[in-house]
Amino acid sequence: MPLELPAFIAFTGVDRLDVRDALGALSARYPIEWGILVDDERQGDALFPDARTRASLLAGSPLRWAAHVCGTQAQRIANTPEQAQVDLAGFQRVQVNHSFSGSSEIHVASSCSFARRRGLRPVLQCSGTFPMDCRVDWLFDTSFGKGSRPSAWPMLPIAGPFCGFSGGLNPDNVRDTIERIAAPPGALYWIDMESGVRTDGWLDVSKCEAVCRAVYG
Repeated sequence: MPLELPAFIAFTGVDRLDVRDALGALSARYPIEWGILVDDERQGDALFPDARTRASLLAGSPLRWAAHVCGTQAQRIANTPEQAQVDLAGFQRVQVNHSFSGSSEIHVASSCSFARRRGLRPVLQCSGTFPMDCRVDWLFDTSFGKGSRPSAWPMLPIAGPFCGFSGGLNPDNVRDTIERIAAPPGALYWIDMESGVRTDGWLDVSKCEAVCRAVYG
């Protein structure tokens, strides 16, 4: 039986303006979502480009972009969305990294309210069985950017929300991981990676291309 391949691959942690043209060239060949980590309290740190760099990246070729909001603003989005003040113009999805302990009904409702007002699709993390709440997209994540692989991958629901998988993925193991995920025929899902496509701490587009070739040929 042929593998059910992911709808797209999310490469998280775009932090270099000099790779903008390379991102566009790779996106022209493969289905990709590029993720930018957003935390105004850490902007300029590794993985967290400052506001000017973010704006320059988003102003380039029309690509699929996701904001991965962290820190204080993520907490506000998940709990008191009316107090959240973060510029997400140019993004299509927003992943709210509000906690390592899961997402309650309040977090789901608040994230949906925040995202809907901005024309974005919300993404929340889970660490076990995928929730069946279709108001948000769900990313299975037990690594949180540390590059650690889970002991098992949850079953992808045949009918339910749009779900994704992350955790220690890289060019060498991504094909094996897709085999282990064993998505049912016709199922839609995505895979996400951060640390596995970096060199010396920076996004490495050549590793992103190696992942795409391993998955899509």
